[in-house]
Amino acid sequence: MNRKTIINIHLYLAALFAPIILLMSVSGGLYLFGYKGGYEKELVTRVDAVSINAKSKTLKQDVQNLLAQNGVEIEFEYVKVKKNDFYTRPTNRMHYLLRNKSDSVEIIRVQPDFIASIVELHKGHGPIAFKWLEKILAFVLVIVMLTGVWLGIKSPALRMPTLASLGAGGLVVLLLALI
Repeated sequence: MNRKTIINIHLYLAALFAPIILLMSVSGGLYLFGYKGGYEKELVTRVDAVSINAKSKTLKQDVQNLLAQNGVEIEFEYVKVKKNDFYTRPTNRMHYLLRNKSDSVEIIRVQPDFIASIVELHKGHGPIAFKWLEKILAFVLVIVMLTGVWLGIKSPALRMPTLASLGAGGLVVLLLALI
């Protein structure tokens, strides 16, 4: 491949994926700095003498039926099970938490705020299509980084600064990973 082709690949992939790279950077940074966002929760109802079986082969349909029987109409892609809690996903927008109690199920409406919503996306709790975009992003980031380094190394004027930066970055990662 010639230099112009590598530059174009690097440029177009970086520009095309810049919005999601920024979203992932901002949401990850906010999370690491302790800004995880908040959730407004509202108990919709408690259904007595019912429980949800986490191992049911028809779990999504079981949850959909229980919600519908209690006047809740919502489209969701799948159900995430955490101990006695069942979350309709995606959770980056309004969703429901169904909590198994000893003799009942609580149905709770959950509304994330903006920060919680983008953190949920970052954590892979968004729509399935967005999760695929995140998987593609992982691959694209490798290509963008490798083409950028390759372009720097191939340029006589940029070779030494590129190698020095690459070495320094590698050293920082190794040192901080081993501490």
